[in-house]
Amino acid sequence: MRLYSPFFTFLLTFAWSLILLANCEEQQIPEEKLLVLTVATKNTDGFRRFLRSAKHFNYTVKVLGRDQKWNGGDYMSAPGGGQKVRLLKTALEEMKNDDQIILFIDSYDVVFASGPKELLKKFRQAKHKVVFSSESLIWPDRHLEDKYPHVREGNRFLNSGGFVGQLSNIKEMLVNWTGKDDDSDQLFFTKIYTDPAKRKSINITLDSRCRLFQNLFGSLDDVVLKFEDGRVRARNVLYDTLPVIIHGNGPTKLQINYLGNYIPNTWTFEKGCTMCHEDLLPLSALKQESEYPLVLIGVFILQPTPFVTVFFERLLKLQYPKDRIKLFIYNKEAHHEKHVTSFLMDHESLYREAKVIGPEEVDEAEARNLAFDTCRKDKDCSYFFNIDAEVVLKNENTLKILIEQNLPVVAPMVTRVGRLWTNFWGALSEEGYYARSEDYVDIVQRQRVGVWNVPYVSSVFLLKASLLQSELDDYDLFDSANLDPDMAFCQHIRNTGVFMYVTNMEIFGRILSTDNYQTGHLHNDLWQIFENPMDWEERYIHENYSHIMKDKLIETPCPDVYWFPVFSDIACKHIVEEMENFGQWSGGGNKDTRIQGGYENVPTIDIHMTQINYKDEWQKFLQEYITPITEKMYPGYYTRAQFELAFVVRYRPDEQPYLRPHHDASTFTINIALNEVGLDYQGGGCRFLRYNCSIQAPRKGWALMHPGRLTHYHEGLPTTAGTRYIAVSFVDP
Repeated sequence: MRLYSPFFTFLLTFAWSLILLANCEEQQIPEEKLLVLTVATKNTDGFRRFLRSAKHFNYTVKVLGRDQKWNGGDYMSAPGGGQKVRLLKTALEEMKNDDQIILFIDSYDVVFASGPKELLKKFRQAKHKVVFSSESLIWPDRHLEDKYPHVREGNRFLNSGGFVGQLSNIKEMLVNWTGKDDDSDQLFFTKIYTDPAKRKSINITLDSRCRLFQNLFGSLDDVVLKFEDGRVRARNVLYDTLPVIIHGNGPTKLQINYLGNYIPNTWTFEKGCTMCHEDLLPLSALKQESEYPLVLIGVFILQPTPFVTVFFERLLKLQYPKDRIKLFIYNKEAHHEKHVTSFLMDHESLYREAKVIGPEEVDEAEARNLAFDTCRKDKDCSYFFNIDAEVVLKNENTLKILIEQNLPVVAPMVTRVGRLWTNFWGALSEEGYYARSEDYVDIVQRQRVGVWNVPYVSSVFLLKASLLQSELDDYDLFDSANLDPDMAFCQHIRNTGVFMYVTNMEIFGRILSTDNYQTGHLHNDLWQIFENPMDWEERYIHENYSHIMKDKLIETPCPDVYWFPVFSDIACKHIVEEMENFGQWSGGGNKDTRIQGGYENVPTIDIHMTQINYKDEWQKFLQEYITPITEKMYPGYYTRAQFELAFVVRYRPDEQPYLRPHHDASTFTINIALNEVGLDYQGGGCRFLRYNCSIQAPRKGWALMHPGRLTHYHEGLPTTAGTRYIAVSFVDP
């Protein structure tokens, strides 16, 4: 017996490995032998997505049935699709190379997840001449179940939405097709497969473990996204396979849309959105404003809404030629008629055209339908931009950004402050209502940034006018017996196969809360410090407040007296007007039933915050904007911002011009000037007697903060002309 050395054994093993590898390489099918055939009678959004994924992996695709009328039936709900078989049979008759590998696949609801090399390798490993995709549910004839061969593992039933095979074998499979265009293609192929003789003759098998094809219907729980090494795949966790082709068959169109946001490598953790800058429509290329597409902006005021005047201010600031904008304003609330009227009186002439519709004419659904139809019938209208009044559009370039995306329907993501409430849904429940997609929170929080295909958008979105003359030519898009207008609209869009997108590539703005908005005051927005604190701050807090600490804006005009900006001009104006509108000024006497004990030692002509139901809001203001200053300037003292007295004082020469020396019943006092010396009144100011220090020119919106008891004995200096208003708070009495 001859013994070989370990080294010789290693060389022998290595040589055999090389021979086997070479044989495997010889058996590989050249990629140029593969031809992808698909049927697409319409150039839908889904079809364009299919072509993008095919181009990404360099598939060679031939499209059958372009621009032909579809006669294959609606096989979403009933058998059909025979037209596909007829078109395929005709196309194959012209092909003579029997070694050609044909991949026949649906397109509207299909994306490629990998390239031809992997597909051909897995086809060869299947060791059959024709491989059909598989599914776990039998359709369209459940009576054929017993005729199906059993499989050791995987799906048992055939799906006709995708198969790959050698040309000669597929020709043999189609030779007896004589069906009608609306006959069932799946039933035709099922009968061939369940016939043992034909199955053997044509050499057909099923891709039971989803190595080539993944049909989603009946398998949604089995499919997850796999992010690895800069690539994204769909992984079948049941069979631990990575399918090459993903098919949203049957009622899984929303799921294939979701997966299509990532596959093939549309979005990765390493590169983010890889396709968001493709097919853009750059407006910067236009030489003059007259070349900009005309946009009809639909403004909808549907309920009492805070900060409507600010909404119109932002609308005015949109960076888009106003001569290329027409306005359609629907106002459902009488409370806001003055706001609409004021805006149009001042600015209507800037726009190409403006139209106002009131609630007495139509309801919301009809108003939205009418707005769409106005654009539909206008030959110059290129886009419809919908914006509801509760949308706070901070990004002045929003309209330009959306137009440049060049998408059928696209919404800028806007969120509600502090909540996961947005203007889009990532998924739908079985009943067609909101459901949270796996990536929803990451998109809302901008952990994933891109342009996302979603099933629902509302409140603010851009729509191409061309859709209104084609897929969306139905007038009653917003009508439904059991759905709200926005849900009815999105359902119509989904049913037509049009894709809706939301972009979070930029920060666009937010959505106001309209909950608990009351209209019983003159300036109702003052009460929004709880519901919409960010908007309240932007409207009412001084523009320099945030710079107080950094830029050292706190002044010390007298010992332990601090002076800093806190209120905007509009806040001062609204507070004064609110008090004058309330009108129940005190008489300035010592008897005062509004306070505990009924006696005021140092009376003023005033109105208390409690009288206008503003106590809670005023305390919130003190906590948010005064407390941080107090704790900075009076180290070691931590205020609760509690008060028993907070009021607006009115000084007039013929009423109460000044206030005698006194101590305040407080730990510290806040005194905010609400109007402007020299313009609204003459004289006034405050003098601290112990320090013989006076502040005679209080700045509008600025607060004086000083200790109340013991040290800061002070008086109000005489107002010699006009009317002076101050807001006073005795904090921590």
